[in-house]
Amino acid sequence: MTRRFLFVLGSARADGNTELLARRAAEQLPPDVEQQWIDLAEHPVPDFEDLRHDSDHVRPTEGNLALLLDATLAATDIVIASPLYWYSVSAQTKRYLDYWSGWLRTPGLDFKATLAGRTLWGVTALAHREPEVADPLVGTLNNSAAYMGMRFGGVLLGNGSKPGDVLHDTEALARAKTFFEQEAPPARFVYED
Repeated sequence: MTRRFLFVLGSARADGNTELLARRAAEQLPPDVEQQWIDLAEHPVPDFEDLRHDSDHVRPTEGNLALLLDATLAATDIVIASPLYWYSVSAQTKRYLDYWSGWLRTPGLDFKATLAGRTLWGVTALAHREPEVADPLVGTLNNSAAYMGMRFGGVLLGNGSKPGDVLHDTEALARAKTFFEQEAPPARFVYED
């Protein structure tokens, strides 16, 4: 299967540090690798309603939810590009991940089986110098990948607060050059180690 990357941008700011870092990493992908970029601020979805015990979920056929679902199913690699907001993913990103719960229960979709074996990556910019403050974000993505039977390529961390700051983080820019080259291992929950 030809690799197809889906970049899910979860920032509340256009062209923010996280997106800049993600684009620097994406520039290193071979030209034959397809890339699709979806900005959740430009493609908002309604709050997720948990219907798992009330009724069947219906496959969305139009609008932003259909776009996100189809792009997610078509991707071999999903990149969550979310700034570190209150030590985890942004609200837009969390809402997108919440919809995975509904898609798991959508008849005929086989969402979990389709994503199994594919790779989840993360990119984030944070204002702290200590990368450990991003552990909750990393844990959210790792555990999501583990639950789905996916591989997890880790999270590319960059430092920046004001727009464009991350472009001065030479270590992050150096890591971006080879970030997607690494072999992503199967995701595992912490208790499985």
